[in-house]
Amino acid sequence: MVKELVRQIVVPEGVEVNIRDTLVTVTGPLGTVSRRIWYPDIVVRKEDSSLIVDTKIDRKRNRAMVGTLASHLGNMIRGVTDGFEYRMKVVYSHFPIQLKATKEKLVISNFLGGRKPRTAKILGHTRVDIQGDAVIVSGIDKENVGQTMANIEQATKVRGFDIRVFQDGIYLVDKR
Repeated sequence: MVKELVRQIVVPEGVEVNIRDTLVTVTGPLGTVSRRIWYPDIVVRKEDSSLIVDTKIDRKRNRAMVGTLASHLGNMIRGVTDGFEYRMKVVYSHFPIQLKATKEKLVISNFLGGRKPRTAKILGHTRVDIQGDAVIVSGIDKENVGQTMANIEQATKVRGFDIRVFQDGIYLVDKR
């Protein structure tokens, strides 16, 4: 079974892609995302209204990296057209959790009755909205949005208690 050595990503109308050396910049209606795309013997080039990820060496690792880099480029295009949104739910049964979002961090107070507030770092231009017991993490860079969501989950990880009893925390409910 032979895998593809070339992947093609279609660039939709209204999205502009610039490639300079290893820096790929994607601009669309929601903003701009830049990323260094480089791997030995793999070439990213623009042809007409599509991006081509190509390798000349038929090795398993190179074929895998062609798919990985094509997925990164596809995520960048999807981010500037649709954006990414993760919905989280605040769950507590013992002590009401209080949240306050600033530009660079989310402050979680009164988690399991603790006196010291916990913080979760918000990466890049990711936006965190608090709506009652829902936390919505959104942005155009999938990695920053996903890592911010993971930071929030990790900040409310229960340690030292039985997690079957103390199920308090902020958990991922939906990805869009």
